Amino acid sequence: MSIEVITLGCRLNAYESEVIRARATEAGLGRAVIINTCAVTAEAVRQSRQTIRKSRRENPDAKIIVTGCAAQIEPERFGSMPEADLVIGNQEKLEARSYAADFLTGAPRVLVNDIGSINETAPHFVTGFSGRTRAVLQVQNGCDHRCTFCIIPYGRGPSRSAGLGAVVAEARQLCAAGYREIVLSGVDLTAYGDGLPGNVTLGTLVAALLKHVPALARLRLSSIDPGETDDLLLDLIGSEARLMPHFHLSAQSGDDLILKRMKRRHSRDDTIRFCREVRRRRPEAAFGADLIAGFPTETEPMFENTLQLVDDAGLSYLHVFPFSARKGTPAARMPQLDRAIVKDRAFRLRTKGEQTLASRLNSLIGCQQELLVEGAGTGRTPCYARAQFTGDAAPGTILRAAITGSDGRLLQARVLNPGVPILKSA
Repeated sequence: MSIEVITLGCRLNAYESEVIRARATEAGLGRAVIINTCAVTAEAVRQSRQTIRKSRRENPDAKIIVTGCAAQIEPERFGSMPEADLVIGNQEKLEARSYAADFLTGAPRVLVNDIGSINETAPHFVTGFSGRTRAVLQVQNGCDHRCTFCIIPYGRGPSRSAGLGAVVAEARQLCAAGYREIVLSGVDLTAYGDGLPGNVTLGTLVAALLKHVPALARLRLSSIDPGETDDLLLDLIGSEARLMPHFHLSAQSGDDLILKRMKRRHSRDDTIRFCREVRRRRPEAAFGADLIAGFPTETEPMFENTLQLVDDAGLSYLHVFPFSARKGTPAARMPQLDRAIVKDRAFRLRTKGEQTLASRLNSLIGCQQELLVEGAGTGRTPCYARAQFTGDAAPGTILRAAITGSDGRLLQARVLNPGVPILKSA
């Protein structure tokens, strides 16, 4: 091992870990473990600290560098860990100078600056993603909203967008490196365009990528807000086959009063309306959602509204979070539910998700799908369902396959015209 980067948390962190790897290598950093932490929940912070301790035990002679959202929000807490040699912030982690020998010689133990002062997102031009067949492309960072449960704006700073031309240039570079699928990522992706001149939206960006990057076979969106999608994006969903029909929504709850107490910008009906409109334009579309179980003041009927939202919106990929009070957020000061109730509701919501996913996968049996090969005998459909198939194909290859079965979590597929890929891996 020379440089090991450990990623915790979201796709944005995964992207930035590749930037970290590139910048640390560029700076000539020696034997080191860099831990890119997550702070979305108290459990994520606990896991970050646990990972730091484990990394020190397994690498007693390496330099341990801690960064990411948890380090940005709680620098003193992580700086006090004897296992950590250096704690740097979310902006500093993306700069080669933070890993240079002359800097490290005299660097303070904690180097975390005010993320709120950052007003732009610069392109990083990542050329590869270790062990991955799809590339993540950061186009937006930060958030101007203050949802009552969320600590992330304090770790990511204000909303800002990468320039349209720079994003197109990086997408071309990723395609030239052999990636057939790119996932657009951001903290608040539907806020793309903030800080850019002109009336630029996420739809504008998607249109530009599809037009100016013809080598891009698949374009996928990460989490989006169901109440803030623009009309151009909806039009593209209906007309562009290269825009993948899988949409993960930052829904959080299915009860309007809880949504207000969360200070969300959408209603229950906004989520349902978005799914119906997309499904009207793209009948094969699949939907996932982030949902919080046991938010403060949530009654049983309120929770049942969230359970019912899964059916009413047709959600099949659920990311369920038991509510976790984050110090410094308004929700932490609200009347808390008993933890047993929170855990029970999270369990029930996950069980519902397992049922709806199984139903969704069963509905695909008998149809044909294009699979992006991820590894030996596994691939993903356009709607992000994972499938197993027999035969050999290089990762990154796109194959046509008949869906023959499902075990409720994984599809079984038979490759049509074996040895004749739709698109070969570069």
